[in-house]
Amino acid sequence: MTGICDGRVVAVTGAGRGLGRAHALAFAAEGAKLVVNDLGVGLDGTPGADSPAEQVVRQIRAAGGEAVAHAGDIATGAGAASLLEAALSAYGRLDTLVNNAGFLRDRMLVNLDEEDWDAVIRVHLKGHFLPLKHAAAHWRAEAKAGRTPTARVINTSSGAGLLGSVGQGNYSAAKAGIVGLTLVAAAELSRYGVQVNAIAPAARTRMTERTFAESMTAPSSGFDAMAPENVSPLVVWLGSAESAGVTGRVFEVEGGRVTVIEGWRAGPGVDKGERWSVGETGEAVRKLLEEAEVPGEVYGA
Repeated sequence: MTGICDGRVVAVTGAGRGLGRAHALAFAAEGAKLVVNDLGVGLDGTPGADSPAEQVVRQIRAAGGEAVAHAGDIATGAGAASLLEAALSAYGRLDTLVNNAGFLRDRMLVNLDEEDWDAVIRVHLKGHFLPLKHAAAHWRAEAKAGRTPTARVINTSSGAGLLGSVGQGNYSAAKAGIVGLTLVAAAELSRYGVQVNAIAPAARTRMTERTFAESMTAPSSGFDAMAPENVSPLVVWLGSAESAGVTGRVFEVEGGRVTVIEGWRAGPGVDKGERWSVGETGEAVRKLLEEAEVPGEVYGA
């Protein structure tokens, strides 16, 4: 290990299992002090019986690291505020926030209940916004007091948010919203020493059991491309001081591959200089589409 995060304080949401757990352990291995957040809920967001956050904390401490557990609901103002307070109380600072918490309630659109829409949007999108808001307010205050931080935020989007995913309208909308939030936060917070990026990971977790059904059994030997631990090195690097100058970016990461995602940008266009008729518009649009790149296919289409 390089100790790239020695002395940094890192809060990871949804860190009791899967990707969040892998991130927390990877940060700890690189010298960071952790706030491990997890509600301990099931895949659909209902309460569980155990405390996965405490289990991760014990594992970090057993390896000689420092960690505290946080069980607050980060999709509430009080829970998000208490996540920041947990870091300040335990370590006196917060350097990196990894927004990772989420769950699924998959349905085709015609069968998607309003409750299932609200629940997924709440945890994924609001659960990114509120911790980010409270951390950003703290870092802004630090900067205004002459203590400009070297702060980092890593948000968690998804390929579903970039391309869409059949049966996951609520999840895809939330993950696309996270990309928009990331871009705005990166632009607004740079003056305060805060960098904000997002990842779109693909890995074996409780949330991806159906998506990666054929890859759920790890190979007996060789490289396991679906292991959550493959995603964490990028997250740790983005969360360190070594990522200086990298902000407002989205990275897709799967197995041994890292890809910079290039988002919406202007393609072919035409300007008539005056109002189009309906018929002219249709003809012009068809010509433009012939020149434009074909969009990526929606997952499951």
